[in-house]
Amino acid sequence: MKEYLRFLWRCLRVSFVGDWRYHLWMLVLTCVAAVGLHAYVQQFVHGLAVTGLSDQVSWGLYIGNFTYLVGIAAAAAMFVIPVYIYRNRELEHLVIFGQLLAVSAVIMALLFVVVDLGRPDRGYHLMLRFNFPSSMLSWDAASLNGYLLLNLHICGYLIYSAYRMREPSRLFYVPFVFLSIVWAVGIQTIEAFLYVGLGSRPFWNSAIIVPRLLSAAFSVGPSFLIMTLGVLSRYTLYAVPRRAFQTLRNIITVSLTINLFLLICEVFAELYADTAHAASTRYLWTGLHGHGTLVPWIWTSLGLTVTALVLLYHPVTKVNRGWLFGACGLLMAGVWIDKALGLVIPAFVPSPLGEIVEYKATLNEVLVSLGIWAGGLMIFTVMVRITIPVLEGRLTVSSSYHRGRVPAAEQVPTRLTETTRIITRPRPAPSGHPPGEHPGDQEETS
Repeated sequence: MKEYLRFLWRCLRVSFVGDWRYHLWMLVLTCVAAVGLHAYVQQFVHGLAVTGLSDQVSWGLYIGNFTYLVGIAAAAAMFVIPVYIYRNRELEHLVIFGQLLAVSAVIMALLFVVVDLGRPDRGYHLMLRFNFPSSMLSWDAASLNGYLLLNLHICGYLIYSAYRMREPSRLFYVPFVFLSIVWAVGIQTIEAFLYVGLGSRPFWNSAIIVPRLLSAAFSVGPSFLIMTLGVLSRYTLYAVPRRAFQTLRNIITVSLTINLFLLICEVFAELYADTAHAASTRYLWTGLHGHGTLVPWIWTSLGLTVTALVLLYHPVTKVNRGWLFGACGLLMAGVWIDKALGLVIPAFVPSPLGEIVEYKATLNEVLVSLGIWAGGLMIFTVMVRITIPVLEGRLTVSSSYHRGRVPAAEQVPTRLTETTRIITRPRPAPSGHPPGEHPGDQEETS
């Protein structure tokens, strides 16, 4: 126990070490998170009246972000499947970054649920009336918290084993890794069932919602991982194989193609029959009785997504990472609009009584949302910052934290486990710096 506490203390100290870019990034995130916290305090004092929510539209920006983040969390399986199902050993040391992303995304998703409640003490009433297994909300709460604990166990055990320079026991993580694959699909499916099961909202009463959410999740999550690995490859000593980018690119391309095909099927089924139940779909795509707040948003989403798909099919994204990152950025923005705005809000317009009450997010809602995103990105950044020196062998139980190359007398032997390679092979240093040293690494202070 004493050694584990020492490990946590050393990780905390390493999280404050970095170059000016790292500190600037963390400073910006801290400021945004502080502004978001202040906005939440205003909401806590005045209630949900400071938001754009109403009796007619009870779900808005918060639940939209929740939906988007659950998809990102589920996408952690996209690195696990190639490694454990198809035995792609070259990518096995990158699996842990997908699981760290899942942890951060679930934390953000749960925070969006908390702020949507208005006051956190209302969560106590949720626990008193959990109604498991009859309530889909209880299934959702249980699955998300279980998925969070599952990924925390896998990440924590593997990182601590690398820190102790010990081979991880397969019994303590391999079964949980396979369980996480099933659980990742499960949390996204349960979330889709939350929408599909609401009979008073015809916009959601379609079985195609489930595969649409899954295909969108398996395109957004890998996009985020590609951008993360790109930053690691550019600004750290961590060696990211080129094949990792190509594998994720292929996953994104297939998933996004399926998602757009399902979207075409859904829109055709709704609009071609032109029934009364298609009112929400018409409101989203063409406007309804002069109301069309979401129309420019959804067409922008479609344009961004189609552009991203064209770029992904083009060979330029195979050889030029700049174009690949641009395609991933367009995809993430387009799917966010589609899921955070285009999936949630139109179901409430018109209401079951035929009222048309449009939803517009207030500045307070936007600030709270940005604050949660900033907090989640801070958590993810810190976890990645801690993980890299441990996996590279620069932070171990028997040595101090080293910058750049590990001295030969203290190198950790290269050894391959099922999920990570403990390596000490840094990339060539940028020009103007000694070999093995990177400007982003500074020595840990005593």
